[in-house]
Amino acid sequence: MSLAGKTAIITGSNSGIGLGIARELARAGADVVLNSFTDRDEDHALAAEIGQQTGTKARYIKADMSDGDACRALIEQAGACDILVNNAGIQHVAPIDQFPADKWDAIIAINMNSAFHTTAAALPMMRKAGWGRVVNIASAHGLTASPFKAAYIAAKHGVVGMTKTVALETAQEPITCNAICPGYVLTPLVEAQIPNTMKEYNMSREDVVKNVLLERQPSKEFATVEQLGGTTIFLCSDAAAQITGTTISVDGGWTAL
Repeated sequence: MSLAGKTAIITGSNSGIGLGIARELARAGADVVLNSFTDRDEDHALAAEIGQQTGTKARYIKADMSDGDACRALIEQAGACDILVNNAGIQHVAPIDQFPADKWDAIIAINMNSAFHTTAAALPMMRKAGWGRVVNIASAHGLTASPFKAAYIAAKHGVVGMTKTVALETAQEPITCNAICPGYVLTPLVEAQIPNTMKEYNMSREDVVKNVLLERQPSKEFATVEQLGGTTIFLCSDAAAQITGTTISVDGGWTAL
């Protein structure tokens, strides 16, 4: 479908999943607003590149997703928000009795609270425009758990719960709210971890991918950022107009176990 005339804001989108989704939305015709907490020349150049490649308007706006006021200011500065993709996130791994309190606070703020603030700011714009899509990038860990990831799992479960609430509050409007729950996705960050993991386990790349990184992903294949972008575009389509308040797992069967 064509998303021409729509403006999409994607948080945490100067790399990885967010950038992949932004590229796919722009290819579908949407004007896109990229975001992260940095304000480098390369951030703005990335937006310019997407705009040149797709013939859409692409901008980069700096905003710290751990700051609620900055989250809301991002939406206001963008000026329009037809499609909101809440993607910003960080991770820390530790047993809960050793989990640093500052890491807990930061993960909850960036992974969950930011979605509250951006959604609250975006909904009035969507209502004024008479159409809107909120797509929250949750995780397989929004539906199930693993040890040592207490803050991340709490935040992603919270995002799934908030998704349902927003959907109910907008159920009689032309606005939907859904969550995509990826399993392991092949991003530059994950790719960079593979060589060290190969050394740690004394395994080949193939064995590390299948038996370590994708241990819980039955397909034994990574999801791709393009697949997540395609899922996002589907949720923005007319075919998905009655899909709201639910989760779509892109996890190679992880949550089927």
